[in-house]
Amino acid sequence: MVRKRIIPTLLVSNGKLVKTKNFQHYKYVGDVVNAIKIFNEKEVDELILIDIEASKNSSSINYKLIENCATECFMPLCYGGGIKNIDDATRLFSLGIEKISLQSSIIENPIFLSELSSKFGNQAIVVSLDFRKDFFGNYRLINSSNGKVVKVDLSTFIRQIESLGGGEILLNSINKDGNMNGMDLEIIKKITSITNLPLIALGGVGSLKDIKDAFDVGASAVAAGSFFVFNGPYRAVLITYPNQIQINKLNSEL
Repeated sequence: MVRKRIIPTLLVSNGKLVKTKNFQHYKYVGDVVNAIKIFNEKEVDELILIDIEASKNSSSINYKLIENCATECFMPLCYGGGIKNIDDATRLFSLGIEKISLQSSIIENPIFLSELSSKFGNQAIVVSLDFRKDFFGNYRLINSSNGKVVKVDLSTFIRQIESLGGGEILLNSINKDGNMNGMDLEIIKKITSITNLPLIALGGVGSLKDIKDAFDVGASAVAAGSFFVFNGPYRAVLITYPNQIQINKLNSEL
């Protein structure tokens, strides 16, 4: 039995740890390095760190912060945000990052994915896809750097990612982001039916059952932010992670 991965996702804005709801309404929740220290103690599978301002504002990558995070992090760390060229990726890997996550640069120049994969291997490349469900129930791929709909055929684009060397897909539901009311199982099933690439599902986790539901419809891993940061009806900041007994039970049910 292959053990399923459960991955905390940390969002950074201007060097601070934040949480969002539907990609808006930023809420400061603490210091990112301190959060990583806590997740070390909880022996999490891996971490995803996303700088949500780096691509949006075309700002420079905060290498000092990433170095601090990578030095502190005892588990595999994936970083995304503002990666525009091979030099950016090379420097990130030199700091101890195991994987990089890309979105806007791949949407705008898919060949960049092939260049990265050829140099670093596809196991180190994660392609992040943000989806929004419109009024008519149609899924639209969104370029998070500008908030615009990407006019591509979904099946064609997914297969292009696979053929050009993408190693994993990080699938994020904008409608579900920060709501903790269950994942969008329909889009997870849709994407897994198109590709054999491992899929990390993100957005909407509010319980261990939500995580199991995503695994049941084909997700290779489940990532979450609010579920691991907020606690109780008043969403008090308290970093948590399933204990070993809970994880073993979850895996035995899959």
